[in-house]
Amino acid sequence: MRLLSLLVVALAPWCTTLSVAADQGQDPPRTVATFTLWQLPEQTRSQMMSYVIRTAGGKVIVIDGGTAGDAPYLRGFLAALDNRVEAWFISHPHSDHVDALTEILRQPQNLKIGTVYASLPDAEWIARHVPKDDDLPNIKSFREALATTKQPVVDLQVGQTWNIDGVHIEVFGVRNSELIQNPLNNSSAVLKVWDDRKSILFLGDLGFEGGEKLLAGPYGSKLRADYVQMAHHGQNGVGEDVYQAIKPSYCLWPTPRWLWDCDSGKGKGSGRWKTLEVRAWMDKLNIQRHYVTADGVHRID
Repeated sequence: MRLLSLLVVALAPWCTTLSVAADQGQDPPRTVATFTLWQLPEQTRSQMMSYVIRTAGGKVIVIDGGTAGDAPYLRGFLAALDNRVEAWFISHPHSDHVDALTEILRQPQNLKIGTVYASLPDAEWIARHVPKDDDLPNIKSFREALATTKQPVVDLQVGQTWNIDGVHIEVFGVRNSELIQNPLNNSSAVLKVWDDRKSILFLGDLGFEGGEKLLAGPYGSKLRADYVQMAHHGQNGVGEDVYQAIKPSYCLWPTPRWLWDCDSGKGKGSGRWKTLEVRAWMDKLNIQRHYVTADGVHRID
């Protein structure tokens, strides 16, 4: 019942447009052959990141997925989209990005997953550079779930491209083994997704150092996108210069309310996060709309 309500809400803007056109004696809007993007909301208090793309031909692509607590919601959402995922991209193996997939691999419940794409640092590098309290058990569990289920996994490479049913995907960044500050976040994969109608740049949890490397690299001049997924949930991610290069019209915030307001429990601005600073950066860019997970599911056509 909850999933049915979710889909009704997601479809509501299109239905409203159609109804208004009919009332005014106009022809209904023509269907445009473009992909649909859903930004899914957190189901726990934790920040998370979960995006679902459906191509014009009905193929489904997932980016990350969220925490273990987000798995039932995601599983139900995908079940309503024919229970098959063509490609599942992982930005990096922090628990708020991969634990939902770990749970789904353990209990797929008829969900079929084609190929998982990721740029995972190797175990030796993680042991040397990643702090012991930085999700290490969850990373191990994720790797074990992939191995146990024999899930096909392809290692991402910079410049790798796909055309999935008219949706273009290109890898702009992969793990940055030389960056040992903020190590896992700075090894987030960077993906650009586009067709003739819109483009989206996914930054994962990329940090300042990774953002500067991206900007100075071969794709620095190709970052322009209509939509940008705000790095590291919109705080302590890439620098302002990266967003200026992207020049987005719309921002995708995988950000719960407490983080959006930088509220540690004592009101807006009471936390040490940098969300309000980043929001001020975006105000300079005259963003047309902010899509925030705190507000619920967002469907973008």
